[in-house]
Amino acid sequence: MKKQLLFLGMGFTLLVMLILPPKLAAHCQIPCGIYNDNLRVMMIDEHITTIEKSMRLITELSQNPGENMNQIVRWVNNKDQHADELSNIATYYFLAQRIKVPESTGGEAYASYQSQLEVLHKMIVAAMHAKQTTDHQYVTELRSLLNQFVQSYFSEEDLKHLQSEHGIGHNE
Repeated sequence: MKKQLLFLGMGFTLLVMLILPPKLAAHCQIPCGIYNDNLRVMMIDEHITTIEKSMRLITELSQNPGENMNQIVRWVNNKDQHADELSNIATYYFLAQRIKVPESTGGEAYASYQSQLEVLHKMIVAAMHAKQTTDHQYVTELRSLLNQFVQSYFSEEDLKHLQSEHGIGHNE
């Protein structure tokens, strides 16, 4: 009887885990002051690379869909998950916490703010389009937008580190 209850409990737990979607969070929304912008940019870059690989494998496996259907589905899900995670970092980390609204609507600070908002919005839209297709133009667009964002967001010193250590943020 104890074994049956144990198996029933484990089965119920597994069922709940499968039914309830995992919560994705790029960072807490408590003003903790613990930020690592470089890490978030590297994570976005990794998500883009994963989206690109997923697209390539979906296309390759689709040459023989009957034999590869399970793998195709898994790669589609993988691509979508990484596009969502990229969007979450752009939204919940950068837009909600790191990009600050300037006090005045004029000058260089406001122009930089507007530029960063525009690039991040375009990045979120490109990630959405990447979920809808296997067209590599969206991967290219995401890489370009990430580089634009890095150019407008980071100081010269941080930019040099990202460029030399990680190959991110080069002018195109």
